[in-house]
Amino acid sequence: MPDTLHLSTRPVVLFDFDGTLADTSPAILRMARMALGNRGYDVDSLGDMTSLIGPPLYDGFMDLCHVDLDEAVAITNEYRKLFNAEVKPEDYPPLPGVPELLQALVDRGTRIAIATSRLESMAIEMINALGLPPFEVIVGRLEPGRDTKADCIREAMRQLGVTCDEVVMVGDRKHDTEGAHACGIPCIAVYTGTAKPGEHEEVGADVICHGMGEVAQVLGVSL
Repeated sequence: MPDTLHLSTRPVVLFDFDGTLADTSPAILRMARMALGNRGYDVDSLGDMTSLIGPPLYDGFMDLCHVDLDEAVAITNEYRKLFNAEVKPEDYPPLPGVPELLQALVDRGTRIAIATSRLESMAIEMINALGLPPFEVIVGRLEPGRDTKADCIREAMRQLGVTCDEVVMVGDRKHDTEGAHACGIPCIAVYTGTAKPGEHEEVGADVICHGMGEVAQVLGVSL
């Protein structure tokens, strides 16, 4: 186990949203299947769709369906239309331990914020509906102009007015670690069921946890 003591003293914690704070996987996969079916795809032949959870949707659909960007955009637009119409807050509850972890950090005086690959307007609406402790900033993708996870992390840090040595990222997919490292900050990677076994190890996550109880220990708070 690497020395994690220094992470508990960092005054800012950035969180990913999908799969890290909220269990959005069932809703994402259900809407993806509907969108692909509406676009004429044989959904059952596409195999495991969990790769859609984490990266920007355009990239996820390009990889899953082996299509070009234009078709991926068309699938994404159909997906978003369905998501906005069909998905309610009860469809993406906070993961176990998340409200308690966030409250413990806030009570200690730690600043918390979101850096997500989800479209920013949708992320703000979804997060605000969950009744979680307030985040100082919520930064997501903008189209065009803010495309990668690193872009979102960098913008969150800019809005917070902090430097690399003040921040730690918490995320559930390799993109979180890769984006954090591109911005010069460490990442606590947590297995919540979305990442495949070994994913966090392969990309060199600074700390690897299994559940929010372990994340809380690394951050120096109790649930």
